[in-house]
Amino acid sequence: MQYRALGKTGIRLSALGFGAMRLPIRGKESEIDESAAIGMMRYAFDQGVNYVDTAYVYHGGNSETVVGKALAGGYREKVSVATKLPLWSVNSLDDCERFLGEQLGRLATDHIDFYLLHCVQKKNWGKMQSLGVLEWAEKARAAGRIGHIGFSFHDTFEVFKEVVDDYDWEFCQLQYNYVNESVQAGTAGVQYAAGKGLGVIVMEPLFGGTLANPPAPIRKIWDSVSPQCDPVDTALQWLWNKPEVSLVLSGMSTLEQVRQNIASAGRCGVGSMRPQVLDVVARAQREYERLSPIPCTRCGYCMPCPHGVDIPVNFELYNNVSVFQGNSVGLCRNLYMMLPEGQRASACIDCGTCEEQCPQHIMVSDMLPKVAGAFK
Repeated sequence: MQYRALGKTGIRLSALGFGAMRLPIRGKESEIDESAAIGMMRYAFDQGVNYVDTAYVYHGGNSETVVGKALAGGYREKVSVATKLPLWSVNSLDDCERFLGEQLGRLATDHIDFYLLHCVQKKNWGKMQSLGVLEWAEKARAAGRIGHIGFSFHDTFEVFKEVVDDYDWEFCQLQYNYVNESVQAGTAGVQYAAGKGLGVIVMEPLFGGTLANPPAPIRKIWDSVSPQCDPVDTALQWLWNKPEVSLVLSGMSTLEQVRQNIASAGRCGVGSMRPQVLDVVARAQREYERLSPIPCTRCGYCMPCPHGVDIPVNFELYNNVSVFQGNSVGLCRNLYMMLPEGQRASACIDCGTCEEQCPQHIMVSDMLPKVAGAFK
């Protein structure tokens, strides 16, 4: 296993982290196959993975409990645990206390090594500041109940910069992969955070697993190079190739996935990807763009919408669903619903202002209702 420093903390963490959002289940999402999940996590820990990430809401609230069980028997001393405060349910500092108390109990531990504000967005950031949530977190840290303070993020790069600059964070967690370089905080956010000394933890490296099973035109690109260009390994190596990335989280559901990802992590290194492989990734990026039904380049000329719709983000999510399908449908719908209601495609009133500005001549007013319909 390879290890990297988490930004200015200097803490050495495994390049691969175990994401506990997609544990094996027995039917319902909340019914975790505990034996299989614990076996997978302990196998990863025995191979050198020293970071596990969960959250209050994962698997209907059961993920933290199963992670706690996996960390029993001496593993807690070897592995750092991260979990998150569900901001959408926080209306007072008493809520913060209640959630943290429950999480410590579920995880069967007296402290949480890495504590994140979960899903920071513009619509909740101001509220968290006015409530004094960060001051509360600092007191919890001083009391030894949490270690390092960070945040996970789902919003624009502009909002990301504001959040980073508003507090002396130690780390952040971002959705990032080679087809999402301009989505949410994106590459610009990864570089900005690292430049400020934050540890950068990547989530959704395979975009909800969809990059593991590319459509036929993309599969031809991988196959045209060599058997070494496995889609999963290449997507992970693309991230580890970047010096700004501290750790890549993978939400693994089978022991075979754990084994494959650990083997991939053992080969990783900053600047280690061959130019030929980087070229293949660039070709795949261009092909994904070509396959997108809406030829939006995210130039932003259509913005600002006079009625508040975030047109580029809506088109990006629709394109992702159309190209990737499968697991991306649920993921993109969640991201769509995270948008403030006024920014969703459903808020379009067909004024046509954007169409006058679009250099791609997209019939925006015709497409936005299709986007809204796709995410009902």
